[in-house]
Amino acid sequence: QLVESGGGLVQAGGSLTLTCAAVGSIFSFLNTGWYRQAPGKQRELVAGISSGGTSDYADSVKGRFTISRDTAKSTMSLHMSSLKPEDTAVYYCHPLPGGPRTDWGQGTQVTVSS
Repeated sequence: QLVESGGGLVQAGGSLTLTCAAVGSIFSFLNTGWYRQAPGKQRELVAGISSGGTSDYADSVKGRFTISRDTAKSTMSLHMSSLKPEDTAVYYCHPLPGGPRTDWGQGTQVTVSS
């Protein structure tokens, strides 16, 4: 089970850090990531981190978002800076494609005002 938190309302140019808490130490052996879904749009992968700690980002967030994990605390974070109104979405953490079948959590809403 993955539980997201840390969303909120922020002005354009601001920063937020999202946290994903897991039951069990999944981040040490699963490739996981942060996804987002904006109103009327499909869910998209914005950042991923491998079990070995290698990260990758969607072009739209590269240089602004940083994904990290703390395997001891069973948490994964997404630090978002230089936020833009188009970053407004519900953000979810979830295993990357190819991982175990996992229910999607409720997500955490991020709203960026212009």
